[in-house]
Amino acid sequence: MARYIGASCRLCRREGTKLFLKGDRCYSAKCALTHRAGGLAAPGQHGTSRKKASGYAIQLREKQKAKRAYGLLENQFHMYYEKAEKMRGVTGANMLILIERRLDNVVYRMGIGVSRAQARQLVNHSLITVNGKTVNIPSYLVKAGDEVAVKESKKERVIFKELKEAKPAALPKWVEFDNATLKGKVIALPEREDIDLPIAEHLIVELYSK
Repeated sequence: MARYIGASCRLCRREGTKLFLKGDRCYSAKCALTHRAGGLAAPGQHGTSRKKASGYAIQLREKQKAKRAYGLLENQFHMYYEKAEKMRGVTGANMLILIERRLDNVVYRMGIGVSRAQARQLVNHSLITVNGKTVNIPSYLVKAGDEVAVKESKKERVIFKELKEAKPAALPKWVEFDNATLKGKVIALPEREDIDLPIAEHLIVELYSK
């Protein structure tokens, strides 16, 4: 499957905002958007000389920002839009909530993975269980009440030993996680206000509905 394998910081610079693709580095002075001159400029020699964006370009950039933040491909992202469009409520909010419910995102939100890319890898390598059963599908949608944990036979890995000793992270109100037992729970489904990414989803809906 095609997937971007270039520099993560380049994507943040292209979108002009932090997408938190590299874990702790994004919060440090090493972040490309804060430490380098012209950090907010798009990458490339013409990055500082952009023309005024058209309405279509603004909508497209918003979609690209959301896709890159969650690490999704175009077909995957569009699938969530189509699913959200058939649901009751606001299409844009429903779309983001569906994506937030992905298992790789939940593993990231619980602090098991320092980035969504790492969380996806943990799921792919069968290191995560849902309600006691191993799930290796990153797109698996969790439900309220689901218990997400590190697989019992994998808890002695270095990454999880370090997680046990780490200070508990601040978590969204819809999930909980115990560092000592490496077990967490989806307390409730996320709501739009729980999603802290700077995404104007109505622009994405406008783009897809043309």
